Amino acid sequence: MDEDTGETRLGRRERDILALERRGFSGPGAKERAVREELGLAPVRYYQLLNALLDDPRALAHDPVTVNRLRRIRDKRRAER
Repeated sequence: MDEDTGETRLGRRERDILALERRGFSGPGAKERAVREELGLAPVRYYQLLNALLDDPRALAHDPVTVNRLRRIRDKRRAER
């Protein structure tokens, strides 16, 4: 727990999800394969966790560049619907 803010830091899985999002993937299916092999998650569950993570202030504090980029993409997709 961070004594200054009273917030707990991101867990290992949350940090790993953000790290995976920072990487580039070549070819279709490469990201989903990495999600399964490296995180042991089904892609659907991965995207559920990622979406929740984008609304977590701890994630923004941990990796603001990645979180803000993904929020912009999410907001654009929602606006297109």
